Amino acid sequence: MLEAAYPPARAESWDAVGLVSGDPGQGVRRVLFAVDPVAAVAAEALEWEADLIVTHHPLYLRGTTSVAATTPKGRLIRTLIKNDIALYTAHTNADVANPGVSDALARAVGLVGDLVPLQSFPDDPWRGLGRIGELPGEVTLGEFAAQAAEGLPRTSAGVRVAGDLSRPVRRVAVSGGAGDSLLETAKAAGVDVFLTADLRHHPASEFVESGGPALVDAAHWATEWPWLDSAASILRASGVNVETRVSATVTDAWTRGY
Repeated sequence: MLEAAYPPARAESWDAVGLVSGDPGQGVRRVLFAVDPVAAVAAEALEWEADLIVTHHPLYLRGTTSVAATTPKGRLIRTLIKNDIALYTAHTNADVANPGVSDALARAVGLVGDLVPLQSFPDDPWRGLGRIGELPGEVTLGEFAAQAAEGLPRTSAGVRVAGDLSRPVRRVAVSGGAGDSLLETAKAAGVDVFLTADLRHHPASEFVESGGPALVDAAHWATEWPWLDSAASILRASGVNVETRVSATVTDAWTRGY
């Protein structure tokens, strides 16, 4: 079911998606959805007695020669195997799906109506990176940023804004996760504001100075978390006899801001 919604063939060539650990023949009753495969999520799965964890981020993106419990990833794998908890990943294949990560982000920050990819596949105009949509009515950049902060889970970094807070905005582009590579695409799309994550100082500064759309930068984890319920809904809607749970554990790398 997950691979029908998020075809592995659509993942980037460098990505690592699909079943990471576990027996495909194992029975599944409870499925926990989380952004990151980390110790806190494994502990939540263990406490809830989950049989499967579905994460957005891969555990291993590069090759490894050991899963010894002397490393954090090794300890995680050991915990999962000892407790018969499988791990499955949908990463860049979920980013470009329809609906995918950016659809959920768009709805979370208040976009309505039809959404279209910011950067679509040549062979499929309805799949691709990011989404473009509209707000129900024109608001200021400051009002939109506050609305986005309210719609996303809270993190220590919060939401940052680049641009005139009184600027009117209605047409919005979003991209879950790191969105530096889509800055020029957002500019060419003629949107009023681009919301994404992990924007760096120099690209963001030069982009705003060149007259591009305003920028809203949120935490990487926060921009991808709304997708979890969307992914879980696929199982709920299918009628398959499993319980689903979206992890509320904050696994953003930054734990406090000052």
